[in-house]
Parts: sequence; structure tokens; C-alpha cells
Amino acid sequence: MDLSLAPEQAAARRLAAEFVDREVAPYAAAADRAEEVDPAVVRKLGDLGFLGLTIDEADGGSGGDHLTYCLVLEELGRGDSSVRGIVSVSLGLVAKSIAAHGTPEQKTRWLPGLCAGDLLGAFALTEPDHGSDAGALRTRAVRDGDDWLISGAKVFITNGTLADVILLFARTGGPGPRGITAFLVPADSAGLTRRRIHGKLGLRGQDTAELALDRVRVPDSARLGAADAGFDLALRALAKGRMSVAAGCVGIAQGSLDAALGYAAQREQFGKPIAGHQLVQQLLAGIAVDTAAARLLVWQVADLIDRGQPFATESSVAKLFATEAAVRAANNALQIFGGYGYIDEYPVGRYLRDARVATLYEGTSQIQQLLIGRALTGVSAFK
Repeated sequence: MDLSLAPEQAAARRLAAEFVDREVAPYAAAADRAEEVDPAVVRKLGDLGFLGLTIDEADGGSGGDHLTYCLVLEELGRGDSSVRGIVSVSLGLVAKSIAAHGTPEQKTRWLPGLCAGDLLGAFALTEPDHGSDAGALRTRAVRDGDDWLISGAKVFITNGTLADVILLFARTGGPGPRGITAFLVPADSAGLTRRRIHGKLGLRGQDTAELALDRVRVPDSARLGAADAGFDLALRALAKGRMSVAAGCVGIAQGSLDAALGYAAQREQFGKPIAGHQLVQQLLAGIAVDTAAARLLVWQVADLIDRGQPFATESSVAKLFATEAAVRAANNALQIFGGYGYIDEYPVGRYLRDARVATLYEGTSQIQQLLIGRALTGVSAFK
């Protein structure tokens, strides 16, 4: 479904699809079993320009629009959501935030390396006791002359043990969202401890970590944006990040459809391919409809961003629908595979596990419903 894609957008999609079929999908099962994606894939993503999409070429990026970005993330999601997460976080949350809010010195220091794949970024907002209620985070940064000393803990941090720079949010003022500041913390800072989380249900190949900070010293020049304005910066990043997650889930749904169609055409029961059975066609039709609807919701968000229009509510709509649709799609695909869907020789079980976590991070499905409800009614359920 290309609709009215520009030639350069269609070309980027083909490039991403070829890369996924050659460098990502064939290794996804092994990465899932080993709980580790080959780190070499980061440089390959950079060489293709995928880690610099939407970042100005003057800052080391590869340019392009947000629809192209979503097309690439969809293909990566089809191949391996653990790889897609590398791009969503390092580029989508970290590099884009630096490009939007960074000083010239911060852009020069970090953006060329992040866009090339020489450096990797992590986004550290969630804490052990504060996930959905991120505005109540406890990690604290206190002034010490011209520096800040940061102490606290973060959890479920994508790229956490591999990152070179961590976009970290800490309390610098009073209680509540307005007392939070964003910092660019070098990963080799003294006092920073990183531990990888193992045994996850899904995204097993993705580097997910716990961070502990014990008086980590950073200069004031590491502050991203104004003091006490970090929570708004995080919300702006997450509004676009939800589009990224949704785009990856379109890829999961498309991958589920492709796998189910292929299996249904060759698997025979009761004397004919199961694709000829009515209830199997019903499952296939449901996957196809969910995939198409999710894709268009994602494309709508990208179009709004590229035209400079408000998009936060539409991003929540896309994230809510696409993540839940990916779960349905993968579950229906597994049903078509029957017992073979439980074997990791086939991708549908991994699709289901990877899709499930997408309904949790960057705002749960319930949080998205409350954000949409607030936009519809003008009344906040968070208060």
C-alpha cells in the first residue's frame, strides 16, 4: 500500500526492506535466544542513514521527513523489534531532542556520532517506583558550583548498557513535573553503574538496563534545555516516540500477516490448504484490516509533524491502536500456525511477545486512553 509516496520515500522503504531481509530478519531468532542483538548492526544502520533520519545534514544527519522515518521503522519492526528499538530510542528520543533543544556545542559533540552509528543514545526517564507517573520521579540533581551532582535510579532503559550518552531526567526543583531538568550524561561518568536486565518476555535481543547514579558529576553545559523544564521536553519527545512505537507495531502486524499467509497456503488439513477454510480466512482478514488501519493512523501523525501541525493526540491514537492491533495480529497469526506457532523456528511467537510490551512502554494503553479522553473532553483524569 504505497498510496501517494514520493519516489524518495518509496526508495527508502525498499532500501529498508532489503536491509531487513538481508541483515536483520535472518538473525532475529538467534538474537532472541541469545538475548543480544549483534552490536555491529548499529554501524550498519548508521551507514545507511537510518540513524540520522529527520536530522539536518548540517548537524550530521541524513535529512528526510517523518513519513520516511516511519516507513523505515515499520520495516525494522517487521524484521526484529529489538533492532527497531535501537533506532526509536537513539534517534527518535535522544538525537531528535538534542537537535530540537541542544546548544551548538551539544549538537556538535553528540549528533554526528549518533547519526553515524559511532555513538548510541539512551533515554532515562522511568524509575523503579515511577513509570506512568513519571512526573513524580525521585532521581535528584543538586548544584555544586558550576556542576550538578546526580543521584538516583532508573529502570527499563533501552540501550542502557551500550549507550555512550544518556538523556537523563532528574529533579532539580520542588515536587511535581515542573521541578525536573534534562541532562546529557556521558555513559563513562564516575558514579554511574549499569546492569543489563535478562529474562524478559519479549524484546529479548534489546539491551534493557537498570541504572544507578551515585553523585554523578556533570557540568552545567550538560543540561539540555532550561532548568526545571525537562518534563515538558520529555513529553515532546515521547509524543513523537509514540509514533515510532506505533510504526514498529505496523511492521509486527505486517510480518504476522506475511507469515500467516505463507503458512496457510502450504499447510494442508482436511484435504486442502488451510487458506481455503472460512475461519482461517476470517483470521487473515482481521490481521489485514488491523494492519492497514494502523498504518494509516501512523502516516497521519507523520504528515501532521511534517506540516508543522499539532499531533500529540493523534500520536496517542496511533500508539493505542497500533500496539493493540499488533497483539491481535500476532495472536491470530499464531492461531493459524497452531502448535508450530509455539516453536521459535517461526517468527509469530516472537512477534506476539514483542508486541505485548509495546502496550506498556512510552505510555500504557490506559495512559493513551486518558490522554485521548482529556483531548476530547477538556477534563484531565490525572488530577
